[in-house]
Amino acid sequence: MRIIGDSQDEAQQEVERLVAQDGLVMLPPFDHPDIIAGQGTIGLEIIEALPDVATVLVPLSGGGLAAGVAAAVKGTRPHARVIGLTMARGAAMKASLDAGRPVQVDEFPSLADSLGGGIGLHNKLTFAMCRALLDDVVLLSESEIAAGIRHAYEREREVVEGAGAVGIAALIAGKIAGLRAPVTLVLSGRNIDMELHRRIVNGQSDPFGEGMPCEV
Repeated sequence: MRIIGDSQDEAQQEVERLVAQDGLVMLPPFDHPDIIAGQGTIGLEIIEALPDVATVLVPLSGGGLAAGVAAAVKGTRPHARVIGLTMARGAAMKASLDAGRPVQVDEFPSLADSLGGGIGLHNKLTFAMCRALLDDVVLLSESEIAAGIRHAYEREREVVEGAGAVGIAALIAGKIAGLRAPVTLVLSGRNIDMELHRRIVNGQSDPFGEGMPCEV
């Protein structure tokens, strides 16, 4: 393993250099049709389990998960709303959608760390799909994400990482405008440091401090 650069975008530049120089094969983390289709099976499961679903809340990072789920859901339920959820710190897809093109963003520490990183300045698929298929993108503060993690544990007895808790966080914070039921939210992971989880469950809302730059 090698750690290169100060951001996912800089690491991606090194990957592209190695592919060109050494003939390596890159496995994209999100911007690939097979990745999008594979994650889209979650959307198919949602429709199978809840055919009349009206709102789907899905974590949003590079867009593979959100694009796949949105494509699957809207293919059957075109009037269902699919809303992407991400942290307020360094939300690359949101910044790119606002700019109308893929852009780089600064990366900051976040409880939803797996939603960090860029979408790639040469993004081929997920940017366009998210722009076409997502009905809204909602940003969440660290304290709101912490509340989602805490609720999952205290009420549901589930250990959920920050990126997986953004749907719960958005509902608790009342951030989904015009919410229509039935509602489904995707809990996408539980890979959280257990000491950090303990501190959050015990009431700590923002372990990093709002606006703290990323230390590398």
